[in-house]
Amino acid sequence: MNTRKLVPTVLAVLGLAVMAATATADVVETKNGARIVGKVTKIEGGKVYVTTDYAGDLTIKQGEVTAVTTDAPVVVRLATGTTLQGTISADNGAIKITGEDGQLTTRVEKVAATWAPGGEDPQVVAMKKELASKERHWAYEVAVDVKGKSGNSEELSTAASFRATLKTAEDTLQFYTGYDRQVSNGTKSADQFRAGIDYANNFSGKLSWYVRDEGGFDRIKDISLYNTAAAGFGYDVIKEEKHTLTTRGGLSFRYEGYTDPAHQALKSMGLDFGLNHEWEFTSAKLVDRVSYVPSFDDFSNFRLTHESFLELPMANPNWKLRVGVSNDYNSKPGPGVEELDTGYFTRLVLNWK
Repeated sequence: MNTRKLVPTVLAVLGLAVMAATATADVVETKNGARIVGKVTKIEGGKVYVTTDYAGDLTIKQGEVTAVTTDAPVVVRLATGTTLQGTISADNGAIKITGEDGQLTTRVEKVAATWAPGGEDPQVVAMKKELASKERHWAYEVAVDVKGKSGNSEELSTAASFRATLKTAEDTLQFYTGYDRQVSNGTKSADQFRAGIDYANNFSGKLSWYVRDEGGFDRIKDISLYNTAAAGFGYDVIKEEKHTLTTRGGLSFRYEGYTDPAHQALKSMGLDFGLNHEWEFTSAKLVDRVSYVPSFDDFSNFRLTHESFLELPMANPNWKLRVGVSNDYNSKPGPGVEELDTGYFTRLVLNWK
């Protein structure tokens, strides 16, 4: 075989292959003379998106682009609102859009958006997402656990809670209630009911305002009726799709009435501090809630509540297993009542919308 004749032939074939590949590729030219060969996936938000074989996905500022060429038709919307489908080619510092509906010459900076034929205008897609984020949908949660013991000792413990949440990108409304009861050898060690409402409005980025009210009773602590109403402002330290951390601060009014007439009822304005943390993993969810309410009359008189739990999914995605701990600290409880109550729980949770 004559290798001298083979080399030019191979080079010619390679040259044709390169020319063919270039001819069927999109080209983006920039002000600094760069020529990027690949696939223009879209132009949107002042940026040109290009996929290349040699550098992966690239994003180029539209203001730096002087010309665009596409080998296949795309839908182009100009800043004026004019829309035309066709191929784009360079034309002496401008671009030419050629399609079945005619031909139009313009400049790259006049292009508001491009998308594939049969697809949707990115502006329309963004509007749909915004509308969807503002739609209100209720989400519900029921949690329950029952445990007992018989033999040398008798014990029955029951707990149930319900939460309804109405959430959008702008605000969140929650109604919740719960009841805990425990009897050991005929003696109650827990008998507590609570119900509340919580509303938060994200009026500016990470800033929000909130109002909340919670009431109920705790017969073990001799509280016949308690109520805490509060309002203030919140700040999202972390605000991601699956990870949020919100701090709160405001004013409160706290009331506690006691069964024992010798224990004077508490009626006092005070402060309200809170922390809400939710972190959703691939197969679990971690939640922390903390509330601290001191009284103006006596700052040493305060109530601190805390709840932390880990939620694990089950085979049916609507069912989950919740394992956690709760603390309720009253700095000045009734006579013969401990300041701190700590509970550990394992609950079965059902979520639905």
